[in-house]
Amino acid sequence: MGTVISFEDKAVASLRARVAAAEEANQDLIAFARGHSGAVASIHEAVLAAIEAEGFDHLIHIVTQEWPQILGLDAVAIGLFVGERGLRADASGLQFVDPRIIERSLAGLEGVVLRGVARGHPLFGPACSLIRAEALIRLDTAPPLPSGLLALGQRAEQGFETRHGSELLVFLGRVLTRSMGRWLIP
Repeated sequence: MGTVISFEDKAVASLRARVAAAEEANQDLIAFARGHSGAVASIHEAVLAAIEAEGFDHLIHIVTQEWPQILGLDAVAIGLFVGERGLRADASGLQFVDPRIIERSLAGLEGVVLRGVARGHPLFGPACSLIRAEALIRLDTAPPLPSGLLALGQRAEQGFETRHGSELLVFLGRVLTRSMGRWLIP
């Protein structure tokens, strides 16, 4: 007669490994859901703050001064251009810049780019050397409104989940462009 081989030990070990993997995936899903709901709440709070702006200057103040705290970021900057005029705004104030800087940044940028960087986008001004993760959001408008770029940055390196995070950031950019239009078109 032949030898009987017990598959029970291997089957139990295999099942334990599958249960452990399923538990790890479950924990990852829970962590993602918690983080995503926190991001949604932050974006909603930022949008409400923008809606409450009492003018264009106040809107720029809210975006560059209040959004970093609301969104848990280290820096927020805006670059806008219309024709031959360009400007950049961040926590240090408003400056005129060559519009080609902003136009070049928009070349090939569709919607949102989320990335880790060794040095942040020049729109961050003096803070660019501290930025290790950034989101660049295209701000598309129809003339006579300015087009441009919203730059969100943080010092901590971070891996981004691109689909869900970018959808929220596109929404934030659209709210910003509509809020600008509210104050720039009489």
